[in-house]
Amino acid sequence: MAVALDYAAEPAKPGRWYTQLYVQVLIAIAAGIAVGFFWPGVGEALKPLGDAFIKLVKMIIAPVIFLTLVTGIAGMTELRSVGRVAGKAFAYFLFFSTLALIVGLIVANTVQPGAGMNVDPATLNTGAVEGYVAKAHESGIVEFLMAIIPTTLVSALTGDQLLPVLLVAILFGIALSMVGEPAAPVRDMLERVGLVVFKLVGILMRAAPVGAFGAMAFTIGKYGIESLANLAGLVATFYLTSLIFVVVVLGIVAKLAGFSIFKLIRYLKAELLLVLGTSSSESALPSLMDKMERAGCEKSVVGLVVPTGYSFNLDGTNIYMTLAALFIAQACNVDLSLGDQIALLLIAMISSKGAAGVTGAGFITLAATLSIVPSVPVAGMALILGIDRFMSECRSLTNFIGNAVATVVVARWDNALDKDALDRALSGAAPMGPIRPAAETDPD
Repeated sequence: MAVALDYAAEPAKPGRWYTQLYVQVLIAIAAGIAVGFFWPGVGEALKPLGDAFIKLVKMIIAPVIFLTLVTGIAGMTELRSVGRVAGKAFAYFLFFSTLALIVGLIVANTVQPGAGMNVDPATLNTGAVEGYVAKAHESGIVEFLMAIIPTTLVSALTGDQLLPVLLVAILFGIALSMVGEPAAPVRDMLERVGLVVFKLVGILMRAAPVGAFGAMAFTIGKYGIESLANLAGLVATFYLTSLIFVVVVLGIVAKLAGFSIFKLIRYLKAELLLVLGTSSSESALPSLMDKMERAGCEKSVVGLVVPTGYSFNLDGTNIYMTLAALFIAQACNVDLSLGDQIALLLIAMISSKGAAGVTGAGFITLAATLSIVPSVPVAGMALILGIDRFMSECRSLTNFIGNAVATVVVARWDNALDKDALDRALSGAAPMGPIRPAAETDPD
C-alpha cells in the first residue's frame, strides 16, 4: 500500500478569548512590567524563565529549517528553481537592507538626537563595551563565511547557527531530488518527521506567556523604566523611524505585492507579541515558517527565505546601526562629512553580514562598524549600552516583519504564492490550526 501525503489545515477550534495565545502573551507582558516595576529584585530573579523559553525554541529551530527546506527542495520539479529563489531573495535583502541603512542616516541627520550633549569620550567608562568590541573583531567576514561550513553533516543540526543548517539542508535536498524515485521513502519519512516536529513547536509555544513574563520582568527590574529618561530622544527616534519604515516602505512593498501590511501584522500578532516580550525574533521563527506556509507561500520558498533573512535581511538592525553611530558622533561633537557618512554606510553593509547570527548582534555589529571608522569613538557606545535592551525589542520586531514581507514578495516573484490562500489567511478566514497531512491509501 502506498501512502500519499495531502497537506490540509486543521479546522480552527473556537475558544474563549483568554485561550488565545496572543492574549496570554499580552497579559504576561503586562504582568512582567508590573513585577519588574514594583519588585525589581524579583523581576531580575525571573530572568531564567525568559532564557529557558528561548533555549527551548532554539532547540527546535534547526530541525524545523532542515525538514522544511529538504522536503521543499525535494518536491521541486527543477533544481534550478533553488538558485532562482535564492537569487531573488538576496537581491531583495541587499536592496532593502541598504535602504534601511540610508533611512537611519537621513533621520539621524534630520533629527540630530545626539546634538548638544557635548560628551568627552575620555570621560566615558568603556569597560562595559570592551566585550562587545572583542566579539566584533572575532566576527569578521572571513570568519563568518568559514563558520557557514559545519564540521560534519550532523554537527550543523546540533549547533546554534542558522546558516550551516541552511547549507546542509540545501545540499541534502538537492541530492534527494537528484536520486529521484529510489529516495521517495526517505522524502516520505522526512515529511512525517516534520509533522511531529511542528506538533512539538505547537506544544512549546504554549510556554510562550511564561517566557515573555520572565523576560519582561527582568528587563524592567534590571534597567528600570526610568533608565529611558536620559536618552528618550534616541529611543523615540528609533521607534518612530522603524514604525515609518514598516508602515511606509514595507507597506508600499506589500501593496505592490497585492496584500496589506496591516493585515499581515494582524495575522502575525501572536508572534509579534512573543518577539516583543522576549526581545528575540528567533523565539518566533518556527511559528513564522508555519504561518507563511499556511498563508500560501510554497514550502521551499519559506524554508530558504525565512532562515536566510534572519541573517541577511535585518531592517531594524540596519536602521539602528546608522542612527546610533551618528548619535554617538553628534553627542561627542564629531562632525562627519558626507564622505565619512558614505564610508560608514558601506562599512555597515559589510559588517552587518559579518556579525549576523551572533547573540546581541545589533550592538556587536555597531562595535564592528565603529572600530573600522576612526572618526567615531568606539567609547561612545557606553552612552547607549544602558538603553540597548529597550531598542533591541524594536530591532527584533522590525526584523521579524521585514522577513515576513520578504517571504511573501519572493514567493510572488517566483510564482510560488497561492494568492487565494494568502487572502484567506490575512482576512482571518483561513483555519488557524497547524498544517497536517491527511493520509490516503491506494492499492499498489
